[in-house]
Amino acid sequence: MSTRHTTDVVIIGAGISGVGVASRLRIEHPELDVTLFERRDAMGGTWDLFKYPGIRSDSDMLTFGFGFRPWHGTKVLSDGPSIKRYVEDTAAEYGITEKTLFGTTVESANWDSESQRWSTTVVNAAGETEIWTSQYAVLATGYYDYDNAHRPTWTGEKSFKGEFVHPQFWPEDLDVADKKVVVIGSGATAITLVPSLADAGAEVTMLQRSPTYIGTVPETDPVSILLDRAHVPKMVSYHVGRVRNIALQQGLYRACKAAPGPMRALLLAQLKAQIGDVDMEHFKPNYKPWDERLCVVPNGDLFRTLRRGEARIVTDHIKKFDRTGIVLEGGEHLDADIVVTATGLTIKVGGGIDITVDGQAVPVRDRMLYKGVMLEGVPNAILVLGYTNASWTLKVDLAATYFSRLVSHLRKGGYTSVVATADADERREVSVMGDSMRSGYIARGDAVMPRQGKSGPWRIKNDYFRDWPMLKRSKIDDGALTFTRQGTAVESIESDSVGV
Repeated sequence: MSTRHTTDVVIIGAGISGVGVASRLRIEHPELDVTLFERRDAMGGTWDLFKYPGIRSDSDMLTFGFGFRPWHGTKVLSDGPSIKRYVEDTAAEYGITEKTLFGTTVESANWDSESQRWSTTVVNAAGETEIWTSQYAVLATGYYDYDNAHRPTWTGEKSFKGEFVHPQFWPEDLDVADKKVVVIGSGATAITLVPSLADAGAEVTMLQRSPTYIGTVPETDPVSILLDRAHVPKMVSYHVGRVRNIALQQGLYRACKAAPGPMRALLLAQLKAQIGDVDMEHFKPNYKPWDERLCVVPNGDLFRTLRRGEARIVTDHIKKFDRTGIVLEGGEHLDADIVVTATGLTIKVGGGIDITVDGQAVPVRDRMLYKGVMLEGVPNAILVLGYTNASWTLKVDLAATYFSRLVSHLRKGGYTSVVATADADERREVSVMGDSMRSGYIARGDAVMPRQGKSGPWRIKNDYFRDWPMLKRSKIDDGALTFTRQGTAVESIESDSVGV
């Protein structure tokens, strides 16, 4: 028999997204009882899962940190354990830790229109089934499949006598010293691994099918250091740096989209100054800047490793594997003891949870996303997805703020539910991952991610300066939302329509 529990808000996932939303609710709606379900035994989500050498953020920490709680470090890109600790400390500070049920797997969530409640079925750490009812549900699981990584298969790989390792499942006891290690990939994970493995004594080769745009950022933020020495209050310093870095992020992205030719020339010129005698052909992508996510390295650590001859880079396609390594299409053979498949991630929406409305399955791929937050036709729920072209957490903060405003609107008007609905001809065959980027994981995500619309709140902007007013200041009742009071759809109240 299932044990039944009641709460106000269920949040699925206790990573940076879940903790961000929960903390915002604790700040602005302390009257609400919030319960988080986390399948893992610890907080942190992605930052608890990934353990590969050198793991770090690929966004600057002033924008990757929460808007309501400063990141106090001076490193531009921070290591994974420090980010995990930041998430844990935030959860502790806002009373989220004790509201989190660890080792709890969410199986399904059903909205019942008659009771105006969500029923979420979970299996707890003891293996017992529980049913939690709530007014609101938050899907904060990100979009990675934690159980399955993306990994191509290659001809002859079963004959390889070495070891395959995927960064998502890095063995804690893996010894790479004096081993020949081939890292397959050219994205953020690969360029992080190469210098870290070389520092650990491995003979490293980075094998890429095609180059990626790679920029350099300073290891520490000079402006933050100056403000700290001037004894500027931490929150002031944090927000000054945060606004500056948001502007830089958005400015670079827009410049790359508006003038790809000149920006390509600028990025490659900056890179050429750092690589020394390394062949520049390994760093000339065949796509426009920001058609894929721009990768960054602190203080050019990758280039320094390559210049010193501590690692090398090869650009070619894999023909096959043999007993001792990889045969390339160009004829070269790469000897390998260990092959690291830094080949990407598998996309999964909502952690693969079965979502239903009145018992009817919600085909997420066929639903649009309203303001990048609410699934079309799904009441009292938000889907938290960060940016693909900026820091993930910037969008988490905006989504959490909008959700808080929405809750205030419902409570003030005496409503029990809200649902987003769109005109029949609004839908586009483009996923919320966007049509302006071509990264492999974005292409794979198209098969499972929600759609976006042609205009207005149904079109994903991926632009912080446009999303900010839409999610934090715009009119709540904009005609796309239907509000219900005691099971009956009613008109919203105009007095609560702006700036809640």
